[in-house]
Amino acid sequence: MTDALIPRLSVRNLSTSFPTEDGLVRSVGEVSFSILPGQTTALVGESGSGKSVTSLTLMGLLPKTADAQVTGETSFVKRDGNAVDLLQLSGSDMRRLRGNELAMIFQEPMTSLNPVFRIGEQIAESVRLHKGLDRKAALAHALRMLDLVEIPAASQRLHEYPHQLSGGMRQRVMIALAMACDPTLLIADEPTTALDVTIQAQILALMRRLQSETGMSILFITHNLGVVAHHADDVVVMYAGRVVEHAPVRPLFAQPEHPYTQGLLACLPGKTQRTTADGGRPRRLFAIRGQVSSPLAPPPGCAFEPRCDLAIPACRDAVPPLIQTSAGRLARCIRVPATVMEKAA
Repeated sequence: MTDALIPRLSVRNLSTSFPTEDGLVRSVGEVSFSILPGQTTALVGESGSGKSVTSLTLMGLLPKTADAQVTGETSFVKRDGNAVDLLQLSGSDMRRLRGNELAMIFQEPMTSLNPVFRIGEQIAESVRLHKGLDRKAALAHALRMLDLVEIPAASQRLHEYPHQLSGGMRQRVMIALAMACDPTLLIADEPTTALDVTIQAQILALMRRLQSETGMSILFITHNLGVVAHHADDVVVMYAGRVVEHAPVRPLFAQPEHPYTQGLLACLPGKTQRTTADGGRPRRLFAIRGQVSSPLAPPPGCAFEPRCDLAIPACRDAVPPLIQTSAGRLARCIRVPATVMEKAA
């Protein structure tokens, strides 16, 4: 097997639960996926589906006060070719890996960047820690990173504080910080959520260019299906903490198999805001009815059953398994063959 076919990251049966006064809350349940070198895998789903908890678990950044219960196993292949289980690493080993070979871009840069340190110092700190450079060399490297992410007047911005930058510039700083040590895997947790469409496109183009230049893998967490369609190779759809569908991006958009995925795609304006056959008024924008069930009281069977228009009594009997429906495709629905045929019809 060539190196290109060996996953950079493999996740198997990852589960993360949090004890509360009202009981145990399972935010992530038996999640499995893999990412090949140079590949972008998108993790999509509604807010509360477990996307961010999955990423924080992999990064070892869950708050200690949460007393999280984590099970499962991972395999992360480092630069030297050796594989490690991220869930079994000690705190010191994880700190050596995090920010170096494994990096993350967080949702909100204003709360992720330290407001009392200059931009250059924050980027240089990571380089000094992982690369062993002195302060002068580290600041010079930080300046090169700001140039790399196309920040105008980089030499000036190097000495400014986060509050002096616009939202788009702060996000570019976050990318520069994440890329400072040439990571082999980048986790991007909704990195363009707070940006306008123009800046969003620039940030995504920048990430794509950096990926093509370095060959890094990307785990892209988002609820924006338009972004997924243009930038992902593989898509993992999550609902209520579980994977409900996993497929390459083009087959998934062409023929979604799980009713939840079908509902997400139907919610896109371009899918529903079309004139009727008789040329009348545009159809109303589709919306998935109901709300996600409480994690403290999940449905006895399929988590999506209370909101699913294709549900049958058997859907309430047990949690359906994640089954292979075709080459490279998985879905968690007992009616997958039926829903696929109805979608094709």
